[in-house]
Amino acid sequence: METPLLPYESGRFIAERSRDVSVEEEGVQKAAEMLYSLRHSDSLSASGWKKANPLAPEPTSDQALNWVFVVDTMNFSFWPEKEIQQCEVSYEGTTYTGYMTLCAAITRAMEEGIPITDPKYFSQMSVEELGHVLRSDNETPMPMLQERHKVLTEGGRVLLEHGGSFRSFISQAGNDARKMVELIVEKIPSYRDEAMYEGKRVSFYKRAQILVADFWGVMEARGEGDIINMDSLTMFADYRVPQALVYLGVLRYSDTLMQMLERGELLCSGDRREVEIRGCSIWSVELIKDRLHKLVQERDGQTCNINSAIIDFYLWPYAKQHHEEMAHIPIHHTRCIYY
Repeated sequence: METPLLPYESGRFIAERSRDVSVEEEGVQKAAEMLYSLRHSDSLSASGWKKANPLAPEPTSDQALNWVFVVDTMNFSFWPEKEIQQCEVSYEGTTYTGYMTLCAAITRAMEEGIPITDPKYFSQMSVEELGHVLRSDNETPMPMLQERHKVLTEGGRVLLEHGGSFRSFISQAGNDARKMVELIVEKIPSYRDEAMYEGKRVSFYKRAQILVADFWGVMEARGEGDIINMDSLTMFADYRVPQALVYLGVLRYSDTLMQMLERGELLCSGDRREVEIRGCSIWSVELIKDRLHKLVQERDGQTCNINSAIIDFYLWPYAKQHHEEMAHIPIHHTRCIYY
């Protein structure tokens, strides 16, 4: 099988050929200006990671890195079949939905004394045990329990073969973000987020890149974040950030695609339109990053270190915070283990 283009090259390849999704120059400029105004804020730094996810263990704790691995391995497909039927998990007085239900459930399990961050345990836990950990506080269960069980136990077995922790596993890539992504994708099948587009094998590696970015966030908070090639990571192509990019005028969907999404039609993983949404999202954030770097250079005479992962870390909560204003923009729905 041919080696897939990496996410950066995939984004450019797809954006140059896309039929139903386009990247809008004016929107790219506006988004870069918005980020420029925030360039000194915590929300555009790796240290914003813990703030963005208050449910994560303290970065200095032994469990923080394995917690990140468990959560990122199961970080996919939280959207409900019907908006009124969201899975919910309450923790310390707050009720969470979407991705945060997973974070809350894992942290809740730790408090209950379940060794959910120990690969010896989660590599061989039963579906029923995982079902208990991920239990919802209403009648709507978290989707795809069987698939989450399969990928978590598989990931746990890989960690056991490589030193028994995420830290020992990822250390084989040195301190190089690009090599970390390659290692994760090579060793753990569920992270191979790839598709065929216009005769080329392309990749998005959403969860693998998030795993590396989260690892970086924890290490940065520990004062050990000297990881090279972080700039090789792209944004993490999911279903929430593309909606924000359309809202900001960075992406434009064709009328046929917009109508199809408004009807609530599902897109299969690997469908041309789904690939175009994800690929153009990646490429548009690369253009925003480049424009932002130019603005900082021209106006401040400085070098800008804000990378695509940090931009994604900003856009994802932005989409959650502005979900009511964005309600008229449909998200695309694809049931799969990749995002």
